[in-house]
This record gives sequence, C-alpha cells and structure tokens, in this order.
Amino acid sequence: MLAALLFIGQGALAQINLKQVKTVLGNSASGKLSTEEVAGGLKEALTKGASNGADLVSQLDGYYKNPAIMIPFPPEVKQVETRLRQIGMGAEVDKFVLALNRAAEDAAREAKPIFVSAIKQMTIQDAWAILKGEQDAATQYLNRTTSPQLKEKFRPIIQNSLAKVNATQYYANLINTYNKIPLVQKVNPDLDTYATDKAIEGLFVMVAKEEQNIRQNPGARTSELLKKVFSQQ
Repeated sequence: MLAALLFIGQGALAQINLKQVKTVLGNSASGKLSTEEVAGGLKEALTKGASNGADLVSQLDGYYKNPAIMIPFPPEVKQVETRLRQIGMGAEVDKFVLALNRAAEDAAREAKPIFVSAIKQMTIQDAWAILKGEQDAATQYLNRTTSPQLKEKFRPIIQNSLAKVNATQYYANLINTYNKIPLVQKVNPDLDTYATDKAIEGLFVMVAKEEQNIRQNPGARTSELLKKVFSQQ
C-alpha cells in the first residue's frame, strides 16, 4: 500500500502488501489516480515529514532531551569519559555533552532546505521506482539524494556551532586532561566528523517518525492530494 511505502527509516517498509500495491497501480492506470498524483503525493508526504523532522530536532533540546537521538560522549573513546568521571570531572563531561547536542540543534536548521530541494527534483520515474522497488526504496532514495549534501553542508556548520557553544574548547580540555593521566594511551578523535554523523543520523530518525505519522494517522494528511493518494491504501 502507498502508505506503507512512505515510511522513511530502517525496516519502515517491511510490511508491504503487494496485492494492495497492484490495486493502487491498477487504479492509477484506470484514471482513478494518475502517475502525476502519485508522484505529487510522494513529494508532498516526504516534504512534510522531512520539514517536520528538521523542525523538531532544531528546537532547544531537540537532540539533548530526546533519548532516541541524544548525542553521547564519543563511544569509541568511552574510556576517556569513564576515567574523567573517576577523577571528579563528571560535571565537565556533562557540560561538553550538552554543548555537543546544542551544536547539532543549531546545525539542523540547515537541513530543511536541503531535503526540500532534493524532494522537488524527484521525477515520476523516481516515484514509481519507490513504489516498485525494494522494501527500503524510499529510505535509499532520500539517503542517496541528500546524505552527501547534508554532510558537506553540516560539517562547517557543526564546526561553527561547536565553537559557538564552547563544545570544542570543552572537548579539548577534557582530552588534554585525559592525555596527561599517567600510563593512559593518548587519544585525539575527530570531534567534527563524529558530531556531523550523529547529527544527521538523529535527523533521519525524526524524519522517519514524522513519515510514520503521515502513514498511520489520517489527521496528518493535511491536503486533498495527500488524502486522495493515501485513501488508496
């Protein structure tokens, strides 16, 4: 069904009913639902979900107070966090984690126009490919068309945001303190790459939830086109 095809995220397209998809395609061929309407409905649903997802994560505490996407201390250097807390620097670690999430919230404001631009360029062929493609075809489409640009756009913004909220300085202080502890193996992980990847990962999690809402909740279909397309489920 069309509704089931529009959930963006891992495993979101796992419950496709092929008979229902064929029914939708048959309706379209008979004039009940045109290819242009299918493409338009997909674009509108993706735009709504992506925009709402970006709006949610860019709010104050959009990352920090959401357990599903909160960015933790870099797990690949978990021993740094553990050791620093052991020597009484827990408050400084917490301050850094807060600043890290604030940087992601700040950068996420740039996501919406990137998503919308990519979705607008979706062709009718793209739409049908999503309908007839693999179970994660919608996820593949949005990731393929936005992830490279998101990373390119996010990285300098994340760098500026990290500096603006003092996360860079907090992190440098923590790592320098850790590296001075006797007998520890010195570390210097790439904070910019970590923050960028986690910010984009969290963004897609929230977009997936918004798309699920459109799929499952008729009240979220706020236009006649969405209502028409999703009524074929």
